[in-house]
Amino acid sequence: MRIIQFVIFFSIVLTVHTLINYYIFSRGLRSFEQGSNLRLAYIIGFWFLAISFFAGRILEKIYLSHLSDFFTWAGSFWLAAMLYLFLAVFIIDILRLVNYFIPFFSHFQHWIIFKKPQILTISIATVVFLVVLAGHINAIFPRLKTLDIDTGISSVESKKLRIVMASDIHLGTIISTKRVTRIVNMINEQKPDLVLFAGDIVDEDLAPVIKQNLGAILGTIKAPLGVIGSTGNHEYIGGANAAVEYLRSHKIIMLRDSAMKVAENVYVIGRDDIESMRFGGENRKPLSQIMENIPEGNFVIVLDHQPRAIEEAAAAGAGLTLSGHTHHGQLWPLNYITESMFPLSWGHKMFGTTHAYVSSGVGSWGPPVRIGNTPEIVLITLNFN
Repeated sequence: MRIIQFVIFFSIVLTVHTLINYYIFSRGLRSFEQGSNLRLAYIIGFWFLAISFFAGRILEKIYLSHLSDFFTWAGSFWLAAMLYLFLAVFIIDILRLVNYFIPFFSHFQHWIIFKKPQILTISIATVVFLVVLAGHINAIFPRLKTLDIDTGISSVESKKLRIVMASDIHLGTIISTKRVTRIVNMINEQKPDLVLFAGDIVDEDLAPVIKQNLGAILGTIKAPLGVIGSTGNHEYIGGANAAVEYLRSHKIIMLRDSAMKVAENVYVIGRDDIESMRFGGENRKPLSQIMENIPEGNFVIVLDHQPRAIEEAAAAGAGLTLSGHTHHGQLWPLNYITESMFPLSWGHKMFGTTHAYVSSGVGSWGPPVRIGNTPEIVLITLNFN
């Protein structure tokens, strides 16, 4: 059943990917004369980039090498470029449709880009290149967000608890040694008491993670109360059990529908990803069942990768629920989709007496590009009366 679901899902993704690329390709092809060398270069270059991402992913499964890395990197950048090329071409087609009914192009016929279609094509490609480049620079430098929460409970041990939360690292070919080191250094600079990872720590395939020994870099995080993580959908896509065991072998406490006391009157619950049935064949426990053995009067932090069950956490009496997954769309204007899909796409919001924070993530999936949002780690200070 899982294989059939995967085949259907992959077929849909591949079909949509191919149709979008053909739409962009067909519009760009009009700019080049039949039989010209530029036309041939355009055809070869375009379809090389269009198939690179899937080729890289397949090669990673067969033989992890510099060649597979090259295809994955090229294809990942193309995914971002593809989105903005599609938007540009689509807007131009809309303008052409409007011009059919209300002619206005004639007022701009003296512009050189209308006299030479190649210049329009090259201009669009240049703008998209610059946008993707700016988005890449934005993506590789995480920012620090801060959040102060009054727990409303007393603690003899301390007046404050410093917690660093991060989600969606996506360890793998794209998020590798340099970026992971930058993330770990940034976490350690905050001198946290506790570090929490809200899912998608690894990006599906463990092979590049193991090859680059990225777990060892995570193992250098310094937090007296430990480093705790929960599973995300990408752990399940790649095989949750293997991912969890790998992370546990590198000093990360992975909570799977279980709770752990981390300080006086403070518990952390790690929920299995909501896609556990789809990808793992197992239903996750209701939050109320996980909380049964936690005495009243404690502050409960829930790690739940996808922010779909925030209301459930509020109903169960959690003090704080932490999620990721959305990337806040990662590439504008996809944030409008995540905002419509989830009760919270990015940031802090109260649900009754429960604090919810959804992180935009510290890494990225697919394109190492962020536009319209920033990567982040979150420093949360819990205050005790």
